Amino acid sequence: MSLKHQLEILFEDNHLIAINKKAGWLTHGDETGDESATEKVKQYIKVKYNKPGAVFLNPVHRIDRPVSGVLLFAKTSKATSRMVEQFKHRDPQKVYAAITNKAPKQFEGELSHYLKKNGKANIVYATNKKASGSKHAQLYYKMVAELQGNILLRVEPKTGRSHQIRVQLSEMGCPIIGDLKYNSNQKTDGKSIGLHAYSLTFEHPVKKEEMVITAHFPTNEIWQSFKSFERELKG
Repeated sequence: MSLKHQLEILFEDNHLIAINKKAGWLTHGDETGDESATEKVKQYIKVKYNKPGAVFLNPVHRIDRPVSGVLLFAKTSKATSRMVEQFKHRDPQKVYAAITNKAPKQFEGELSHYLKKNGKANIVYATNKKASGSKHAQLYYKMVAELQGNILLRVEPKTGRSHQIRVQLSEMGCPIIGDLKYNSNQKTDGKSIGLHAYSLTFEHPVKKEEMVITAHFPTNEIWQSFKSFERELKG
């Protein structure tokens, strides 16, 4: 299969490119040596525009390996610095879809925790009180639908902490399906968990226009069963 068909391009202009990242793809390269989404997009640009030498490309945020959805890259240094600044100030709005097999006690609400990461184990712990080295994490969630014992949640993180949605939903008693690291007892295909970066809203770094980039649900059966509820994630 060609790279063009592997990649689902959601948006592209001279400054930015966004893809619908597949679950199992790394955002950046790591010690595994597996090809990352960044490397795949660089190769796509190199071939499409017949570019000699290295391709300039920077992801301006990241998505965990088992998570799918909107992943945004900057194609110039100006776009990189301006987008990084937006994310630093938490200006972009991120909306995620999460599937669990336990309904939250409240239909919608806010979760607030302090998170501390164990880098060696690559796992994050949540507490209700601030501890040394911990960082505050906040998100809003809303139950959208229930089908055959599975629950679809709309999740809007207000902070950008590592594994934030995964650990906070688990702490609420609603672990994401397939996320064995955070207490799920429901296995998936081993490469994915029930978490999808559905949309990203931000200001274009050059045109200064509001951008809304949306990634449709993955094609597997459990996500497609909720397909008709996608529009309800828009707010």
